[in-house]
Amino acid sequence: MNKIPNRQAICEVLMKHAETDKDIVVLCSDSRGSASLTPFANAYPEQFVEMGIAEQDLVSVSAGLAKCGKKAFAASPACFLSTRSYEQAKIDCAYSNTNVKLIGISGGVSYGALGMSHHSAQDIAAMAAIPNMRVYLPSDRFQTDEKPAYIRVGRNAVADIYSEENTPFEMDKATVLSEGTDVLLVACGEMVRPAFDAAAMLKEEGISAGLLDMYCVKPLDKEGLVEAAKKAKVVISIEEHAPFGGLGSMVSLVVGAECPRKVVHMSLPDAPVITGTSKEVFDYYGLNAEGIAAKAKELLK
Repeated sequence: MNKIPNRQAICEVLMKHAETDKDIVVLCSDSRGSASLTPFANAYPEQFVEMGIAEQDLVSVSAGLAKCGKKAFAASPACFLSTRSYEQAKIDCAYSNTNVKLIGISGGVSYGALGMSHHSAQDIAAMAAIPNMRVYLPSDRFQTDEKPAYIRVGRNAVADIYSEENTPFEMDKATVLSEGTDVLLVACGEMVRPAFDAAAMLKEEGISAGLLDMYCVKPLDKEGLVEAAKKAKVVISIEEHAPFGGLGSMVSLVVGAECPRKVVHMSLPDAPVITGTSKEVFDYYGLNAEGIAAKAKELLK
């Protein structure tokens, strides 16, 4: 079982490249510990900036450094980065077209018991609505150009889907984890693993399930989605997000226009989410392998 969270993998990759690329600079909002970036700060103090609890300044300073030729990576809890500094992300990063990567750590319900104030179930919709802002949700530690981007990762380690030897990756192209003719599962972020397990469960019952790892929520891989949806009878989107404006909404827009199929969204509710660990929350709302498989079988009756 993998014990390396995506945030740690990001730190390791940044440290590897910062050794030879002195233009890489990492900024935190009193979040180096929760972002697993303490090793970077210790190893490259001249390439690290601690902004304190000031998310708006974090984003604006990052944009300023990018305008000076630096490759800025700004890490902060997703719940704050996507709300407190929204205007700065919109104007200083996207509108100004600065090379800033906004890393939203502990995304979704990662902060579990801390409740709605620390959950980020709106960040995909909010960031995707900004012109020129890309949105990515890597599914595991192995999925980690010069345009603004928002990258959301969870707090905890997730079971590996890929490996160092086998990580089929093409920028802005969904990864096809399986092909199917009965149901198409489209998932992003931490929901890819339960969808992967659900596809295996369905296969054992004779149900052909396709699965797309849509890590690139924006720009959405429309071509890959349409190609996979055409083969299936129904489409299910799975995401750790509110039911509006996220992956499900984007999937519906594309499928409805290009290859009409019944599309069902599996997501967090339009209500304050229960408190608990990520697993407890996912299990409660059926965002697990069993829940996804059951939904697929229900739709195919």
